[in-house]
Amino acid sequence: MPAYVFKGKTRAGAATSGERTADSKDAVIALLRREQILVTSVKEKGKEIVLPRFGTGITAKDVAIFTRQFSVMIDAGLPLVQCLEILGSQQDNPNFSKVLLQTRQDVEGGATLADAMKKHPKVFDDLFTNMIAAGEAGGILDIILKRLATYIEKSVKLKSQVKSALVYPIAVVSIAGLVVAVILWKVIPTFAALFAGLGAQLPLPTRIVILMSNWTVRLMVPGIIGLFVGIYGIKRYHDTHKGKRVLDGLLLKLPVLGLILRKIAVARFCRTLATLISSGVPILDGLEITARTSGNAVVEDAIMETRKSVEGGQSLAAPLKQTDVFPPMVVQMISVGEQTGALDTMLSKIADFYEEEVDTAVANLMVLMEPILILFLGTVVGGIVISMYLPIFSLINQLT
Repeated sequence: MPAYVFKGKTRAGAATSGERTADSKDAVIALLRREQILVTSVKEKGKEIVLPRFGTGITAKDVAIFTRQFSVMIDAGLPLVQCLEILGSQQDNPNFSKVLLQTRQDVEGGATLADAMKKHPKVFDDLFTNMIAAGEAGGILDIILKRLATYIEKSVKLKSQVKSALVYPIAVVSIAGLVVAVILWKVIPTFAALFAGLGAQLPLPTRIVILMSNWTVRLMVPGIIGLFVGIYGIKRYHDTHKGKRVLDGLLLKLPVLGLILRKIAVARFCRTLATLISSGVPILDGLEITARTSGNAVVEDAIMETRKSVEGGQSLAAPLKQTDVFPPMVVQMISVGEQTGALDTMLSKIADFYEEEVDTAVANLMVLMEPILILFLGTVVGGIVISMYLPIFSLINQLT
């Protein structure tokens, strides 16, 4: 039988490791459980491959997969502690495994699941822990976990759509800028020296390109330093209260992209609030959590102003309309949901509609950006090439 190397913890919490001989990895885990050892890793001896790990942070996708698996196991009737132990020992991400095993230990020590998860706010945010608390209080933890899994999966999809809308044009423009900079820095000076040696009369486009090349050579290093300083300065400004609101407001006002970001904000607001309300979280707590998870300072301020009005006795729709952040259709549908007593259902329908709108808008943006970027690259690179060949054509005509 093969030998396996394991690492784990005793019931007292002390780290332990060693070797066991068994038919399979699962048999080793079962054997160690009988010895009251909480297994964190098991590998067959002689086959351990140590690879460098990059980016060991816990992603939203990790949490979504865990939540979906957790809901299935709870629905199947497995004890809470056993679910956390199994999921923690099977995690590929060592950081996430450590968090889950610590949560399991806290629950086993008498803490509620929500309180145990609140000790890890970077992994389980306020929305997650408040919904877990509502599920535990109402005895519907399996249903709450399913809702959470669905919510996180849709949230991950929205984030990927934002990245796809931003990464493609930024990457193309960056590569184009790099290519043009290399041409101006290395190629154009060679042509300039050639033309100077021949004493050719340079046309205006060629003189402009050579002037740009001279400036690029002189300002290359200061320009790169200035770029990094500018990025750092913008980041620091965004970290301030005023800067975050100014920059987030500018993002919402951008042509095309601003409309997509606004739709994403509306979809996230409706999906989050619907999930919280349907899970039994009070409306004021739900609005506060939704504001903190909105991802945009302007939207966050609008939701918090709405919360103050609701706390003062107003309905949800009226203060939302006054913010001028949410479209009229959204306000009208929320008003209907309040009047019919089906606010969570109406919010879910709005979220579904705007998520489809985001899909369509991102697809249209990609279709629109491709010809524009191709035209831009062709104009810039082609203009530089033609400018360099114009003096050559002039010299050939003179010689002829």
